[in-house]
Amino acid sequence: MAVQTNTNKVAKSQSIGKYFKNVKAELKKVIWPNKKDLISYTTVVLTTCVMVSVGIWLVDTVFGKALHQIIK
Repeated sequence: MAVQTNTNKVAKSQSIGKYFKNVKAELKKVIWPNKKDLISYTTVVLTTCVMVSVGIWLVDTVFGKALHQIIK
């Protein structure tokens, strides 16, 4: 039993090492955006978040007022 446990520990440590090697190799393949692209992408994401938030707020307000009128 003890031999199997040690073997499992060695196999796990090798698989963890292999995992991090693979992560490093994959990160080298990533094409990182330049500053101009990053600012552009960030602006699009923030604008979209604001627009969706305002839309949800408007729908919530309309349904809230309608529900309030129905309950009255």
